Amino acid sequence: MSDPAEAVPEAAAEAATPAYRLDDQVGFVLRQVSQRHTTIFAERMIEGLTPTQWAAMAKLAEKGPLSQNLLGRHTAMDAATIKGVVDRLAARGLVRGEPDPGDARRLVIGLTEDGRRLAERAAPVATAITEETLAHLTAQERKTLLRLLVKML
Repeated sequence: MSDPAEAVPEAAAEAATPAYRLDDQVGFVLRQVSQRHTTIFAERMIEGLTPTQWAAMAKLAEKGPLSQNLLGRHTAMDAATIKGVVDRLAARGLVRGEPDPGDARRLVIGLTEDGRRLAERAAPVATAITEETLAHLTAQERKTLLRLLVKML
């Protein structure tokens, strides 16, 4: 005679193997990875810079002065977000905005001397944060991951 505990009704067996497993979903995994990276960033980044503030400063260090709108596009921030980021950086004396000589309605944002110095000190820290985030991957896996993530954009 078979053990009744071994007899699983068919409906219960189907429920035990759901068609949708959260742990297998790209959005769920990306959110967990993002949370891990954000935690590492918060623990390691200097001068209390947030990820969005660092993104703006890094892009200005890379490209030079940009219109606030273009800075927002280069850093994947909407108009309201980039305005808040720029305002907070300006309040700290790290960036300044000046009217665009070609269009006075447009504000051109650039790093101040203090901002440039901070960006220079923060860049190696940001590199170390990336290294820690990717520590479990080989060099080839890192390249592949970045290539695939960019392909998803």
